[in-house]
Parts: sequence; C-alpha cells; structure tokens
Amino acid sequence: MNYIKLVKKAIKGDEAAFETLIVDQSDKLYRTAFLYVRNKEDTLDVLQETTYKAFISMDQLKHPEYFSTWIIKILIRTAYDVLNRKKKIILTGDEFFESVTEIRTEKIELRLDLTEAISTLNLHYQTVIILFYYHDLPISKIAETMNKPEGTIKTYLHRAKR
Repeated sequence: MNYIKLVKKAIKGDEAAFETLIVDQSDKLYRTAFLYVRNKEDTLDVLQETTYKAFISMDQLKHPEYFSTWIIKILIRTAYDVLNRKKKIILTGDEFFESVTEIRTEKIELRLDLTEAISTLNLHYQTVIILFYYHDLPISKIAETMNKPEGTIKTYLHRAKR
C-alpha cells in the first residue's frame, strides 16, 4: 500500500495502519533511541513511550509525507525526557562498551569508534549527526525537526564533525 495512504488511514484512527507504520520504522527508531540512552532497557522504554505519544497525537500530524520526521522528533524528545527523568548518568568506559557489544555487526570496531565519538558530543551535535548521517535527512528537515534555523544546523554539523 502507498505510504502516504497508510499514514492518512492512521491519522483517521486506523490502528492496523498505525501498527504497520511503526513496524516499518522500528529498526530506525530503535537505533536512534539506543544512540541516545545507550542501553537496551531504556531504549525499549523510549520506544514504548514514543509509540504511545505518536498514537494518541496521530490526528495532529498535518502533513502525512512528514510522518518519519514527526516520529523521530517525538523519539528525540522522549529520549531527552527519559534521561532527564531518571537523572541518568550516561554510560561511558567499560559499561558503555559492554552495552554496545550486545549489538552484533561485522564491523564492530568501527561501530564502537563511531558510537564512542558520537557519545562525547553535546546533545545538539549528537542529534544533528544522527539525523544527517544515520537517517540521511537533509539540512532543511533537520532544522524543522530541531526547530532551529538551517544556518544553526550547518554550524552544529560542522562543529560536530570537527
């Protein structure tokens, strides 16, 4: 079924359409949440809260073509909320590497280096890097997601890469 039609059905209250959209986005959502909270349990909490928030506010989505951007925005805010609510210390060192090694990939060393590098950035820079490189969003979409001017996003991206 056409993606836009599926989103429109979900906006009208079709639970099966919403479920299909979430399943389609689940891998991307999981990876993004993990990059923020850095452990499986909190990642699953973020995903559950994001899904709930998206479901109850689905009728507020005005442009169906922006569903992916909209739900990522909800996920990012939810991840920040979970971190702030728990006043959680972000994992570093051995705990961080243990949690990352649970992800099995062919190039684990590369993933560890990238994940460690991203974890050292401030939250704005992390968000820009994740959205630009992991989600292939253009600067304009990132600016919209973060409610910042495009020039600011370009600056964040430049500084984060440095």
